[in-house]
Formats: sequence, C-alpha cells, structure tokens
Amino acid sequence: MDKLIRKYDGQPFQTAFRAYFMEMGIQVSNWEGLFTQMTDEGVATILREDENEQVVGFIMVSRIEMTSWFFEDRYGFIQEFWVAPEQRNCGIGSELLAQAEAFFARQGIHKMILTSDTAEGFYRKHGYRRDEGIVAKNRAPVLVKG
Repeated sequence: MDKLIRKYDGQPFQTAFRAYFMEMGIQVSNWEGLFTQMTDEGVATILREDENEQVVGFIMVSRIEMTSWFFEDRYGFIQEFWVAPEQRNCGIGSELLAQAEAFFARQGIHKMILTSDTAEGFYRKHGYRRDEGIVAKNRAPVLVKG
C-alpha cells in the first residue's frame, strides 16, 4: 500500500529512514531535529508499505525553483529515494519514481532533477540524463528529465 506523508513523526517511516542513512554510512546526532526539519521544509514522501505496514520503500520530493535575473524554472526535486535491500529489483523503485513524477505533473511541473552517485543506470533507464550545466552543492552528478 502506498501513502503520501508530509509529517515525519511515524515510527515505520523513521525506522526505514534510519536504515537508509545507515546503509549510506551517514550518522545523525539529532534524529528528532532532522524529522522536524523535514516537516517544516514541506517535503512530501510517498511511502510503500508491505502487508505488515512496514516501509519497504520511499521517495522524498519537493519543488525547487531556479532563478536568475532573467529566467525562472521549476523542477520536481527527488531528494531521497530508498527501497529495502530485500525488495530491490522487483519494480518498487520504478513504481515509486513514476508516482513521484505523476505527483509533480498534477502540480504542473514536468521537469525532474536529482543527484545520484549510486544509481545513475536506474535513472537513465527511466529517461533521465546528466546535465553538466547544473552543479549540485554536494558535487554529485545531476540528472534531469523533461
């Protein structure tokens, strides 16, 4: 079952998010502060839960605007994306990505942007391409679609 959340106080999500960060080797000293910040920043997350209401995947998204003195552009920003290791290569990631793209399309946003240093092949398979003209602050490769 999939659901959209905007508050990050639920235990199933928090457990999955901690597993995701552990898998990436990221340590957090103030988890509650991080979850509060995510809520305050207006991040939306599509959760995939199994029949036991355990999170087996999620995709976190937000809207991002790039502006200059002359141009404006809106993107759907895929911030974080995780599928439980035992659920990978079963289509969950593709389904969550499609849902995120549809979520933005309903808001009139048809361009997506993300960084990835681990799954570029997955995104390329779904129509994303590197954009060397956009530089991420974390210096990870930037991929765009649309």
